Amino acid sequence: MKKIVIDPITRIEGHLRAEVEVDESGVVREAYVSGQLFRGIETILKGRDPRDAGLLAGRICGVCTNSHFRGAVSAVEDAYSLELPKNADIIRDLIAMALFIQDHVVHFYHLHMLDYVDVTSALSADAKQTSKEAHKYHKRPYRNSHTHYEESLEKLQKFVKAGRLGPFSNGYWGHSEYKLTPEQNLILISHYLEALKFQTNISKAVAIFGGKTPHPQSIVVGGVSSVADMLNPQRLNDYIFLIKEAKDFVDRAYLPDMKLLSIAYRDEIKAGIGRANGNFLCSGGYEFEGDMKLFCGGVIYGHNFDEIEEFDEGKITEEVDRAWYDGDEVCYTDLNEDGTLKTAKNEDKYSWIKAPRYDGKTMESGPLARVLVSYLKSNPLINPFVDEFLKDTDLELLDLSTTVGRNAARAIETSYVCEYIFKLASRLIQNIKYYDTDTWVKYEFEKLPKQTKGRAFLEVPRGLLSHFVSIDDAKIKNYSVIAPTTWNATPKNHDGKRGAYEEALVGLKIQDPSKPLEVLKVLHSFDPCLACAVHVIDANGVELSRYKINML
Repeated sequence: MKKIVIDPITRIEGHLRAEVEVDESGVVREAYVSGQLFRGIETILKGRDPRDAGLLAGRICGVCTNSHFRGAVSAVEDAYSLELPKNADIIRDLIAMALFIQDHVVHFYHLHMLDYVDVTSALSADAKQTSKEAHKYHKRPYRNSHTHYEESLEKLQKFVKAGRLGPFSNGYWGHSEYKLTPEQNLILISHYLEALKFQTNISKAVAIFGGKTPHPQSIVVGGVSSVADMLNPQRLNDYIFLIKEAKDFVDRAYLPDMKLLSIAYRDEIKAGIGRANGNFLCSGGYEFEGDMKLFCGGVIYGHNFDEIEEFDEGKITEEVDRAWYDGDEVCYTDLNEDGTLKTAKNEDKYSWIKAPRYDGKTMESGPLARVLVSYLKSNPLINPFVDEFLKDTDLELLDLSTTVGRNAARAIETSYVCEYIFKLASRLIQNIKYYDTDTWVKYEFEKLPKQTKGRAFLEVPRGLLSHFVSIDDAKIKNYSVIAPTTWNATPKNHDGKRGAYEEALVGLKIQDPSKPLEVLKVLHSFDPCLACAVHVIDANGVELSRYKINML
């Protein structure tokens, strides 16, 4: 057995390390995925005023800021049994939906696309043929003209002539895993450049009701504080205009690009590359009309699409057997002499990530889980989008449970979120029209329970997010967060069960151990976010401080 180490894995949020053991044929037989820096936000929250939880928890990550902000505030509201005005929920959803669109587009084009696109190959593309190629995937492709593609080629060539590829540096160019034609590569690279502008504009939509982004500040315990923006017709119109622009890019660039990728990598999809154990978890949410929700809650085991269990929060547990915790102490394990993690024994610890389990099983969370659960529960909001994609690419539902399929599920989800968001904005306008302008429920903090507990379960771009708060003497006594990446990147526990990251890597064939592009493709498809942490580090190895973690 040979061990391949990738550390750090780039184009993600935070610090992730992967070690895979490959046999003489280059096939991965075992995998260990490790979160490399300490996450201590729960410790910082202890002793704080519960009303400040959102402002602090929002700093868990610089990308998922709204998600953690809302999760913390919602957990506190649950503890105090506060019922929000309808407008507050709608505004929070409008912020969240804009974040979904932003996160998914940025993930594919700027964090993951270069695992599929050979930049050097695009330099030999024919601009006119590229324009013809784009028409295979949409009737009106985004900015599709040979002059536009010539401009994209010119930008690329300037990078090359300058002796650097800029944002396209450090790729495994020429790798056998790159299967797209020069023209297909150029289509995607041109959209990479367009997505840079897209990212700026959709961020404005988040900020209109969020106050700013990253780290919105308009969500408060009891509702939202952005009432002036809600009542300003120009601000509402600006939001809707930005979403219309985003929808145009999603429908004419992002979704067609995913169809292109799915057709080009059909053999890989059909071979099940990147498929995990088939356990999927989704809590559901985002009220639409009456009891109808944008996402259905449910649980799938072992790719059994005939049986969908209802989500039960009581089945969630967390363990730390193979994470760097020992009871209530931080316990960092030294590396082996060759620099690899100590993983030979079942009791060896190799990650800062805790090990959440649902009914004792490792689960996959994220857009793929949401699409599968919602589709199999016949969600009328989602199913037409899934059916159309599968028909256009000649794929089956199971094919989405792969590396490329995870990306397809994310694009499908973005498409129907773009459709749903206008109806949500329309509902807000309708409420205002009939003089319903409440955005906050009044409460007297001094009269609220001094000792209580609360929790919040939210579906956010990367998957299922949970916040748990315990309040004593009107202060936060304990706090716990299970982020989507905690589910997907869980280390093995005493039971030896692999999490989704590790399971998806096992069986993978690596062509060149010095260029493990296959590993990166699989891990990037989950959109890893390891930045849910407060990091304290000294490059010279000097101990700055020592922390004690009191486990819930």
